[in-house]
Amino acid sequence: MDEHIESKVEQVPKLALKRIEAAQAIGVSPATLDRLTLRGLLRPSRATRRPLYAVKEIERFLKATTPNSDWTA
Repeated sequence: MDEHIESKVEQVPKLALKRIEAAQAIGVSPATLDRLTLRGLLRPSRATRRPLYAVKEIERFLKATTPNSDWTA
């Protein structure tokens, strides 16, 4: 029964990432993530002792900093 509960917990999508996870997600170092935060380009949640970066905030940042182009992947 414990395995069944654990598998359901693993299916819950993460809504926010820790500092190092957020840095990895956008492909920068944690120090660069800190600089982006200090510049106001990324806004972490301070609901906990440590900053959490909402996935939607990371997506907003990437969209805002991606130049418009006709190129498609």
